[in-house]
Amino acid sequence: MGITRRPIAVDLYAGAGGMTLGFEQAGFDVLAAVEIDPIHCAAHEFNFPFWSVLCRSVTETTGKDIRNLSSIGNRDIDVVFGGPPCQGFSLIGKRLLDDSRNSLVNHFMRLVLELQPKYFVMENVRGMAIGKHRQLLEELIAEFQDNGYQVEENYQVLNAANYGVPQKRQRLFLLGCRKGFELPKYPQPFTQPTPHKTSIAKALKTPTVEEAIGDLPEVNNYLELEKRDWVIAEYGKPSNYAEKLRGLCSVRDNYSYDRQYDPRILTSSLATKHTPKSISRFARTPHGKTEPISRFYKLPPNGLSNTLRAGTPSSRGAYTSPRPIHPHIPRCITAREAARLHSYPDWFRFHVTKWHGFRQIGNSVPPLLAKAVAQEIVKSLGIKPIKPTEKRQLGEEKLLNFNMSQAAEYYDVDSHIIEPRIRRRGKGRGGERERGREL
Repeated sequence: MGITRRPIAVDLYAGAGGMTLGFEQAGFDVLAAVEIDPIHCAAHEFNFPFWSVLCRSVTETTGKDIRNLSSIGNRDIDVVFGGPPCQGFSLIGKRLLDDSRNSLVNHFMRLVLELQPKYFVMENVRGMAIGKHRQLLEELIAEFQDNGYQVEENYQVLNAANYGVPQKRQRLFLLGCRKGFELPKYPQPFTQPTPHKTSIAKALKTPTVEEAIGDLPEVNNYLELEKRDWVIAEYGKPSNYAEKLRGLCSVRDNYSYDRQYDPRILTSSLATKHTPKSISRFARTPHGKTEPISRFYKLPPNGLSNTLRAGTPSSRGAYTSPRPIHPHIPRCITAREAARLHSYPDWFRFHVTKWHGFRQIGNSVPPLLAKAVAQEIVKSLGIKPIKPTEKRQLGEEKLLNFNMSQAAEYYDVDSHIIEPRIRRRGKGRGGERERGREL
């Protein structure tokens, strides 16, 4: 390693901040994050109040805006990263990059070229490397190469379960750098979901569902959680994985800023009241199987979580994400339990409602997966990252309680920039009744 410093980064399509956190843990200062959804921006600001969040569409954002509206200024940016939504298909012979439905991919490339970072990381669904979407990826690589960037053409799909995350989740990562710099490598798996005799030497076992959530207090034991998402609670004995997420031990290669928070408080844990019939069905469902009525997956205690989903916006039905069933208790998991399965530390908080909270988790890259990729960028930069000594405060609680109108007013944006949720009356697929008002 060469110079000791904290490299600087920009997060595009930032959401609540899964990739921001992973890059911070690898030693980056993510000085600017761009996100269109005011609810996500508020959660991002709560967890990273010492950096800048730009609540706006990337389509209306320039590289100059990002520099001027953050502390970056004229500094050389080490990496720009993000996961632009990708959904366009085209007729034969038409360039997919010209398809209006792929404009967000185009804007990712535009902002990289305007900001001229040393490195970029684009994350996307694994389907982008399959079928017609592969043509889009190849066009994107060619455009970058024509504009002064090298790109790793042997792009890879990475499974979060190979990087310490107790969840099967595959994501595509495209890595590139300015000409004259060294292309980063893809991170080698360092955990394995099951013991392997012939796999990578010295690989550790991926944490199980039980190791991830087994020490968390049972929400049904706390009446307060029927009306709010936090309570002072009694935790169980943690696994090694849970110890790290609770902040009970130091992690050698974690270069993030420590946060000030009370570890006795259980957060992001608003309870769900299920009907007796649903409770009975959930109880009868075997581990690792899907309950046939709700189609909810029951988590296996000694296995991994299925891929956690985000649900859909109002423009596509406003469906709540299909929350898995707890391995031991006949109920859906809480947002905190989902966050543990996603590798978020316990100080990291989400919107107080289950709908927004699960959207924020399900839409995000697991921090430990992002961290593994970011560590390879650090190696290519030839930097020795610094562990900050000071503890940082989290943001104001009100940021997690905003409804869409309040969040839009706070950031001075149109409240309809994201389609409002049309709350459906009655029970959900799991026969659940929501306590409190969904926003």
